[in-house]
Amino acid sequence: MTALTIENLQKAIREEAVDGWLFYNFHHRDPLSDELLGLSRDSTNSRPWFYMVPREGEPIKIVHAIEAHILDQLSGSSLVYSGRDGITKALQCFAGKTLAVHADVNLPVISYLDAGTMQNLVQAGIQTVSAASLIQRIKGILSDEDLASHKRAAIGLYEIVEDIWALVSKHYRTKQPLYEGDLQQAILVGMKERNLVTDHPPIVAAGSHAGDPHYEVTSHGRLIQFGDVIQLDLWAKEIENHSIYADISWVGYYGTEIPQHIQKIFQDLVDSREAALSFITAQLNQGLRPTGAAVDREVRKFLVNRGYEGAIKHRTGHGIDTECHGSGVNIDSVEFPDERKLLDGACFSIEPGLYFSEYGFRTEIDVYIQQHQAYVSGKMRQFALLTPQ
Repeated sequence: MTALTIENLQKAIREEAVDGWLFYNFHHRDPLSDELLGLSRDSTNSRPWFYMVPREGEPIKIVHAIEAHILDQLSGSSLVYSGRDGITKALQCFAGKTLAVHADVNLPVISYLDAGTMQNLVQAGIQTVSAASLIQRIKGILSDEDLASHKRAAIGLYEIVEDIWALVSKHYRTKQPLYEGDLQQAILVGMKERNLVTDHPPIVAAGSHAGDPHYEVTSHGRLIQFGDVIQLDLWAKEIENHSIYADISWVGYYGTEIPQHIQKIFQDLVDSREAALSFITAQLNQGLRPTGAAVDREVRKFLVNRGYEGAIKHRTGHGIDTECHGSGVNIDSVEFPDERKLLDGACFSIEPGLYFSEYGFRTEIDVYIQQHQAYVSGKMRQFALLTPQ
């Protein structure tokens, strides 16, 4: 690890007003610790190690005698142990300090510290707090280069949606059979052509399948029929290392005359998405930093007031970084309530959804914060249901 990286960690530690950040790993169970410290997951990690980065001064390593060199690439002094008493004694060096650890009662996505080790820390006299805000500052806050990568990926996804809907329109006009799987494969081809990669095939869900937020196509999937709502959900990033994901969802209707009740549901959903943007913008303009939970509450309140309480199945959005569901702020007040603030460099989705037995709708955009302003990445976001042309 470079001195600059240590300085970045210590800057985040001071900003969050804790005494230090305690990293820990055993059998590489915590991928965040390996990633943030730049450690290889191929190394042997058969014994626990700790790495404490203080707000000031030199980091301290706690390593086992038979793996004493496992943290050699990191700066700092070493305390070597060989048995349980030794590790307990080493941890007691941090007694009385408040250290951030990878455990959070609301955010299991960063909670890698096991309960037994947590108990050992407490018994050693260490006061622990969640490292969620620290992780956000280091991993969930994107640089200008990161944002450029994200925006390029977003443009690519918007172009793919245009291409896919042209394919839908062609099949509609010619009355050729069209399956969910056909569209899914066409999306994957579009990603490959743009040097984009994804961690999972995109969602293409028609008719009642669109009522399942995480529907997965099997074989060819459903034959798309006249009057079907078609949900497209696609996410990808550039193939280069350390690139940043984009994640969008669009909705179409397989017909040219949209029923009024379908049009109304979609319009209410779009209005809720725009309400989230307006709330974020208003807060930022007042010099405030809204939390992910606060944004989610606004969207949820909006949809409940429109009579959709029973149709809401998930949070409003999630953090985005090198992973599609990243380590930054989630737009969530119910599933995994996230009270972290939307800082400059934050990137996240806004994707309200409404789901019924006959169909479902989700409109998703990506937003990033820069210089106290909220921006939507990609091309023009969706305001009207797609229909065959």
